[in-house]
Amino acid sequence: MTKNQTPRALAVEALTRVAGGAYSNLQLEQALESHRLSDVDRRFVTNLVYGTIQHQLTLEYYLSKFIKPQQKVLPWVKMTLMVALYQELYLDRVPKRAIFNEAIQLAKDRGHEGIRRFVTGVLHAIDRQGLPDLAQIKDPIERLSLQYSVPTWLITALQEQVGEDKTMQILATINQPAAQSIRANVAVTTAEAVQAALAAEGYQVTPSQVAANAFRLDDKAANQSALFADGAITIQDESAMLPVEALQLRPGDQVLDACAAPGGKTTQIAAQLDAHSGGKVTALDLHEKKAKLIEANAERLHVTDRVDAVALDARKIDDQFPKKQFDRILVDAPCSGLGLIRRKPEIRYEKTPQDIQQLQRVQLDILNAVSKKLKPNGILVYSTCTILDTENDEVVAQFLATHPEFSPMRVTTAQNIKSDRSTDTLKIYPDDFDSDGFFVSAFRRQK
Repeated sequence: MTKNQTPRALAVEALTRVAGGAYSNLQLEQALESHRLSDVDRRFVTNLVYGTIQHQLTLEYYLSKFIKPQQKVLPWVKMTLMVALYQELYLDRVPKRAIFNEAIQLAKDRGHEGIRRFVTGVLHAIDRQGLPDLAQIKDPIERLSLQYSVPTWLITALQEQVGEDKTMQILATINQPAAQSIRANVAVTTAEAVQAALAAEGYQVTPSQVAANAFRLDDKAANQSALFADGAITIQDESAMLPVEALQLRPGDQVLDACAAPGGKTTQIAAQLDAHSGGKVTALDLHEKKAKLIEANAERLHVTDRVDAVALDARKIDDQFPKKQFDRILVDAPCSGLGLIRRKPEIRYEKTPQDIQQLQRVQLDILNAVSKKLKPNGILVYSTCTILDTENDEVVAQFLATHPEFSPMRVTTAQNIKSDRSTDTLKIYPDDFDSDGFFVSAFRRQK
């Protein structure tokens, strides 16, 4: 392994690209695929990348006490220090000497003598002086923000929405590793057959408590399974399967998936339709490239005869489809994605309250456009992968207020989760089932 291919060097490179605007999951995937690493090193790189992003605000606060405001620090040098500090604070099994030596060596290999001295000086100063105590921060919101590395505006919004106790429970879980879950493709197999085959391949398989035909897998990556290559399984979070369950599909239904890429829910819908009975899902996405991605996923999962992928902005659907054409419509809307913080930790730093308000307008525009295409007595499901009421309850209230032809339905799921809730809508927070945060609502068209 060369000096630029060590796990720490690969992590620093990926993090530097993420800081420049790249997606963490894509950069990590690229780093792992382009270098031949052992399973241990793959897990280490993954830990370093996601862990450093998850604790970014905390790490930056600590480093700010040892770097003068006027000092210009190159992005990769900052990431080298943050990766080192992350290991010292959060990885008990990594010796401090190894952390310091690798960081200093990386600074030397990639930079010049001045950078090596700078990195050495900062690390040794941290070692001598210790880190400031976050408990001494007087403002409670700022203290929580730095403790859990979550922007203050988001903490305030959650406290107003769910109260302090529930907010603390959410904060305590969002920096934990995301569970790995898969969906059995019932178009070609059964859940029972998938469970047995995965166990035979050496996976630890646990049936989902959240969604039907779903399992959690430990240890090995799901895409390494022969079942993945054969299209018998696909990777999908348990919570993300619930909107399709809420559609109450029938084999011959005509279904519109209005915001479909990359096609996880499209193929989940298609697996429950029967092409011979006329069942079909029309999957829309704004970009031709993403429509092709939906088609590719449909092909891998053997449901192309039930999927029609179309490159179209759902807000412009009047140009393409007649009114009252579909039996079921799913709007899994573009959203802030804050329910996916564990999988895409950088999301929390990228979004602002202004972004949330703009997304609400887009969500309502999509609902207003596609609702015209639903048949009488048809079901419309609106879902998001966020946990903010601005994009969820407020959107539902505004839609119903302007569409008297629709009435709310109680969301039902195969596992009947949260059956004791008082609301028709279904909210899943990350701490509820150790899955992604999700919101699901359903409406029936009366006329």
